[in-house]
Amino acid sequence: MTQLKVNGHTHTVNAAADEPLLYVLGNDLELAGPRFGCGLAQCGSCSVLVDGIEMRSCVTTLAQVGTREVTTLEGLPRWQALRQGKPIGEGAVVPLHPVQQALIDVAAPQCGYCMNGMAIKAAELLSHNSHPTEVQVRTALNGHLCRCGTYPRIIQAVLQAAAVMRKAKA
Repeated sequence: MTQLKVNGHTHTVNAAADEPLLYVLGNDLELAGPRFGCGLAQCGSCSVLVDGIEMRSCVTTLAQVGTREVTTLEGLPRWQALRQGKPIGEGAVVPLHPVQQALIDVAAPQCGYCMNGMAIKAAELLSHNSHPTEVQVRTALNGHLCRCGTYPRIIQAVLQAAAVMRKAKA
């Protein structure tokens, strides 16, 4: 039995230390955000934040995570609220992360398969760069594959989320 902290909750899972984190998140915790894409850490569909840093969960083992905090797509709203210093009570309704909302607002998803990785990486970028340029967004998302080719709308959404986040701080 191993304890794993995901989206602010500690879970006890019966998984081997060398089990890919992606499998534990999907099979044991029934989280649908991180997705199996390539299994080689090349597409980004399986991305999660580990202590705020994007990692590919298909090649990250349970042992590699250890006691660090894992944030999935489902946990991004909570992660953002905590970064802003907003306490979250049990059962509190937390609005979507600005990146998630912007992706919806600009209708970026088509098949949606890449959206997990795009949202995770964009949230990581915006956590330390509140005013990214289009080039910085493109560079950050490099290595996240969108098979539908909606990159222009994804980039637009990230820039829109950055503006919303800046406005919220003002």
